[in-house]
Amino acid sequence: MGGRGRPLPMEDLDDDAFETSKDVTAVKSFDSMGLKHDLLRGVYNYGFEKPSAIQQRAVQPIITRRDVIAQAQSGTGKTSMISLTMLQLLDTSLRECQALILSPTRELAAQTEKTISAIGNSMKVIAHCCIGGKSLGEDIRQCERGVHVVSGTPGRVFDMIKRRSLRTRSIRTLVLDEADEMLAKGFKEQIYEVYRYLPPDTQVVVVSATMPNDILEMTKKFMTDPIRVLVKRDELTLEGIKQFFVAVEREEWKFDTLTDLYDTLTITQAVIFVNTKKKADWLTDRLRQSNFTVASMHGDMPQKERDAIMADFRAGGSRVLITTDVWARGLDVQQVSLVINYDLPNNRELYIHRIGRSGRYGRKGVAINFVREDDVRVLRDIEQYYSTQIDEMPMNVADLI
Repeated sequence: MGGRGRPLPMEDLDDDAFETSKDVTAVKSFDSMGLKHDLLRGVYNYGFEKPSAIQQRAVQPIITRRDVIAQAQSGTGKTSMISLTMLQLLDTSLRECQALILSPTRELAAQTEKTISAIGNSMKVIAHCCIGGKSLGEDIRQCERGVHVVSGTPGRVFDMIKRRSLRTRSIRTLVLDEADEMLAKGFKEQIYEVYRYLPPDTQVVVVSATMPNDILEMTKKFMTDPIRVLVKRDELTLEGIKQFFVAVEREEWKFDTLTDLYDTLTITQAVIFVNTKKKADWLTDRLRQSNFTVASMHGDMPQKERDAIMADFRAGGSRVLITTDVWARGLDVQQVSLVINYDLPNNRELYIHRIGRSGRYGRKGVAINFVREDDVRVLRDIEQYYSTQIDEMPMNVADLI
């Protein structure tokens, strides 16, 4: 939810697009949600007019303090759903942490904190972002001074709890954002560690674009009778995104294909995904040597540098961003309407997160996949899995962007 312009209203998904608990009804307007007056004002000031499909179904159960598993594709307003529900549940007269939101990447954690602060602007809410790569001393000072909401990555949050800088006694809600990523090996133990420090009756909200079965199994360990709002798999592809492939016989031909497309890329803004940090650096250097202007970002860069690159890209200072999957989840730049998979992603879940960078909030977008001979099987698997169609790229692709 980076941009502050008015997002186009989400197309309503039919109710049968959701595998949803029986007692969930869609609430079609923010006015009917029973939100606090200041919060409602913040929602409209932020530029929202109408709740998206996932917001219509998941906000009510969350604000009645039920455990909730909410699944919807990228770009449907999950970050703002988390933000407005946490703001509704806060008692701002109590300067204690009451909501804890854990995210898999620093960028997503920072963005969630920004969205909470923006929507909760007139509520005098104190939100803090706890992530690695930033000053530990500042985190300790902020947490000890007292905050209402903490949005962070598991490692730094757990560190704050262990140091007793972040007091957990008043936490009433734990949100796991992009839970499929979070519960993948890297963060599982840290999440369980954090959970052990929370009060026994803490509400748990799990939010994600994809929800493989093993994750649904895991949620049973720390959720009570959760309400489920799950989008069926074949609804996961984003309607407004045209998907194409370009056949490249050899890896080394991808570069020429990309430079041929370059004028098309810079019509709006484009994100190019590669699978490794090394490849991101190589492609960036090679394009710059050929006098193309590009920005590049991956997880090995210092946090300050990542922030600066993102800020420049959001402001339109750079038109093309080369990145690894660190950027594939949860980050919204309004103008991106073209995604190129220079490398096909290593798993099919990542595909939806990547192409979800374009076409957010009902806008149109284009995704182009570079496909070598041995990638054809992977592409067909993605097509089948998401019941979608990926056609050969037409000559007039520029007209579609």
